[in-house]
Formats: sequence, C-alpha cells, structure tokens
Amino acid sequence: MKLLPHRPEEPDVNLTPMIDVVFLLLLFFMVSTSFIRESSLKVDLPEATGETLAEQEKPIDIVINANGQFIINNVTLDKPTREQVISQLKLTAGDNSDPHIIISADANTEYQNIVTAMDTAQQLGYTRLTLATRQTTAEKP
Repeated sequence: MKLLPHRPEEPDVNLTPMIDVVFLLLLFFMVSTSFIRESSLKVDLPEATGETLAEQEKPIDIVINANGQFIINNVTLDKPTREQVISQLKLTAGDNSDPHIIISADANTEYQNIVTAMDTAQQLGYTRLTLATRQTTAEKP
C-alpha cells in the first residue's frame, strides 16, 4: 500500500469579524464626537513658553486692575458699566471690524470684570481675543 505524501491545508483567513469590529469602532467614534460642546466665546490662550508673535496691527489693550478699573489703550474707566466699555471699545477700534484685543487682568481682580470685557467684545463681533499671562520662572532647589 502506497501512501501519498500529506499536503498541509492552506490556512483560510476570515476577515468578516475584523471588518465588523472596525465598523463598530468607526461608528462609536462618530457618535461620541458629536457630543462635544463648544464655547460661544472664542479665546486664543497664549502659551506660557512660546515666543512673542510679530504684530501686523496695533492691538487694543484692556487692562483690568484689582479695584475693577479698566484701562483701554491708556483711557481709564473707573468701575465702568457695560455700555461705557462698549462705547470705548467702538471708539478705540475705529473702522477696524475685528481688532485684536489683549486682556490683561490682575490676578486678584473679580472674575466678573474679565467676563464683562470678553462679553462686550463678543457683542461687538470681535473674535480675536487673547488673555495675557505672565511667564513663570521655575525655581531651582
């Protein structure tokens, strides 16, 4: 009796389960990303370690001190109302429809004053806001 040599069977790879898993992952990521809420105020936060950017136009500086005093491009407003801030921003911006605004607030200022500055800029349609920060130096032990 003569035996034929045994030939191994070719492996059969079934791709259907892998395609199902990839489809479910894709579906999961598509559904989960639709629940991200965006803020209505768009703010460019500066990086603490970044370098300064060259300005092409003169920005509007809003400085808010701890007493609630606003200084908008060297014009001082003592505890201003929202309407006073709006009129001063319009006057300072002139014919610029979307000026770059830099808000520098004292660390001890009331949060409401910062929100007022950001909200009035948004009401006027100004979208390029930057919150100024101070670069911290790492103390060596």
